[in-house]
Amino acid sequence: MTLLLIALALLVAPTPRRAIDRLRPKAHDPPPTNQKTEGPFERAAALDLMAACLKAGLPVPTAIKASGIGELSRVAELLALGADPNTAWAEALNNPTTAALARAARRTARSGAAFAGQALELAERTRAEAKDEAEAKAQRAGVAVAAPLALCFLPAFLCLGVVPVVLGLADQFLN
Repeated sequence: MTLLLIALALLVAPTPRRAIDRLRPKAHDPPPTNQKTEGPFERAAALDLMAACLKAGLPVPTAIKASGIGELSRVAELLALGADPNTAWAEALNNPTTAALARAARRTARSGAAFAGQALELAERTRAEAKDEAEAKAQRAGVAVAAPLALCFLPAFLCLGVVPVVLGLADQFLN
């Protein structure tokens, strides 16, 4: 039985050459791109990564590219070319998802404060806002679920529970 399993594994397993070929990009495969960070938790993780890169001593353009925040790729290119931080971050100020980071970056470039700390605070704030929003949605869902139940059970309770008692009491008092 063991020999049969080994023979089957040898037949099915790819040769090392085929395995290496699978890892290589094909000519028709598109090059990897910086994908946009979709949700708030992904954005917070990207900001954490940027802060870690900055704390490790990487320059700001390299940290931006490493974080994968696609909206900031132009900012990274401008900073790498030596543009003034106010000019480089100007476009990011118009984007609501990157405006807070752009304001922090411009402020730290002007004052010399640590940009990594600002990025960490922004990541924490992003997570807290996402958590608050999720809790608010959950509370609204609870109310939305209770409303149809109240609309269905309240009339039934009145018809089957309250009305017979009231009619019984009225019959006793009227007789």
